[in-house]
Amino acid sequence: MMNRRTTMLFLSALVAAPKAALAASPREIMWDDLIPPGVPYSQIIGEGELDEANDTWNPIYDANGVKLNQALNGAYVRMPGFIIPFNVSAKGVKDFMLVPYVGACIHTPPPPANQLVMVNAARPWPGDQLWEPVWVTGVMRTKLQSTNLGQTGYSIAADKMEIYEW
Repeated sequence: MMNRRTTMLFLSALVAAPKAALAASPREIMWDDLIPPGVPYSQIIGEGELDEANDTWNPIYDANGVKLNQALNGAYVRMPGFIIPFNVSAKGVKDFMLVPYVGACIHTPPPPANQLVMVNAARPWPGDQLWEPVWVTGVMRTKLQSTNLGQTGYSIAADKMEIYEW
């Protein structure tokens, strides 16, 4: 049987536990971590089509391109990338696609779904810093989604963003 003091300490611990979990350090991940273990990057891209008239190559992704690393579902992560904004306001951008290289989805065919991340930022990222590489920190989810720029396999609810320093 617990006395009053023990009960209060126990209840205080229950309230503090979620806050302590949020204060945990994020797991730093890179783009290769989005590919499930055992699936080589070279097996994500299928044959593709060469458009000689426009001098472009349109990759055809095989089933490995939509395989997701389920170990990242619900993980608190920090990852680098580049911003492809969906909507930019005077305050900046809150909803964007995080991509592994500059111009992905705009000037080139989009990478496979397991190399694209939807981001919803808690605070707008300044519009004058859209071409800077960034670190995005937040809770990651695995889920295939279609956008007008390409199919994404991941999303992050970002609670922190900062410039990526080389």
